[in-house]
Amino acid sequence: MPLLEQTKNNAAAFHVVNLGCKVNRVESDDFAATLIADGGREVPIEAADFIVVNTCTVTGEAEKKTRKAVRQALRANDFARVVVTGCAAAIDPITYTEMDPRVEVVPKGAMADVLGSQASTSPALAAIRAGEEFPTRVGVKVQDGCNNACTYCIVHVARGRATSRPSEEIIAEVRELARAGVREIVLTGINLGSYREGDMHLADLLRCLMKAVDEEFPADSGLGVVPRVRFRVSSIEPRDVDDDLIELMAASNGRICRHLHLPLQSGSSKVLREMRRPYSAERFLGLVEKLYAAMPQLSLSTDVIVGFPGETEEDFLETCRVAEICRFSKMHIFRYSKRAGTPAAERDDQVSPEVKAERAKRLEAIEERLRADDMRRRCGSRELALVESEGNATTESYHGIDAPAGSAVGDLVECEL
Repeated sequence: MPLLEQTKNNAAAFHVVNLGCKVNRVESDDFAATLIADGGREVPIEAADFIVVNTCTVTGEAEKKTRKAVRQALRANDFARVVVTGCAAAIDPITYTEMDPRVEVVPKGAMADVLGSQASTSPALAAIRAGEEFPTRVGVKVQDGCNNACTYCIVHVARGRATSRPSEEIIAEVRELARAGVREIVLTGINLGSYREGDMHLADLLRCLMKAVDEEFPADSGLGVVPRVRFRVSSIEPRDVDDDLIELMAASNGRICRHLHLPLQSGSSKVLREMRRPYSAERFLGLVEKLYAAMPQLSLSTDVIVGFPGETEEDFLETCRVAEICRFSKMHIFRYSKRAGTPAAERDDQVSPEVKAERAKRLEAIEERLRADDMRRRCGSRELALVESEGNATTESYHGIDAPAGSAVGDLVECEL
């Protein structure tokens, strides 16, 4: 039964709990937008008529947090219907249905039927995601699923094979967001760089999106002025960064943020092979060199896993060396966490928690210094910054700064760093 049918005479009270990646964040915002469009109102968890928990299963630790979140929702509210969706629910639905009769596990693809009204991918909902209930930087999901099978990851099982959203839908959604005043749009996907529609790749899609914005606002060329909308490429695999994308970013004059989140995972080629990552450390460094040559002002962030099974001190030191060469402006550092059902979890050469903690601490110190160095190099330069909350803004290079006096939330303003 669609959720809103439960409260026909009053606005349905709902609460969304989001866990995991940026794609999950976009999907959770879509759930909320769908409900608000049908007259629902978002409330604290204890006052909700129903609760949606969008789950994550990327690591064993994420799985624990997911189970905890569902139990907390049940404890916080004695009467709400609890809809559990997402990756963890796809892998192990019985764990959640056995928690309580109020729990209903729903696949992501069936959420539109449960929520009622329009499908959550409808471009008509895009404007609703632009407002105080939602992030100022708006994500647009263009791709789902993954054809890779990294030995530490089970997301390819939970999400299925890679699929791409029709470009016509994406363009229509971006037009709606631009009309609603959104100034930064982040393209997201589980394996974003695998976007394909016929001969169209990610760079081609970006060209279409910039053209669509220019058609909506013909006075804004985006060259030499603050653009109506700037785009940001979310996490993208190294092998999907081709010359076409690099050239487009370099020539866009900031309309496509000169920032990439490029997952490294390890600086040891031996560990990368055992992770089944499709590149070596040398190839990664070659790509980074090419990126900096094309865009000297580029900001690079990354993901790193420390303590992967069999990782030696020498392997870890290689990761530190590669991080220094790449001059990462931000590193998301994860201590390897066994995920049942993955090849890495079955290995008998697991690294001890103490060693993982110690290596993470050392790499965090490097990350802090590299981030400060990157900001210091930018001192005196000018970048466009998105005002995300009162007094706080995020630059093109993905640094947080104080918002200029007089700027409003949602503004895109030029700042001196």
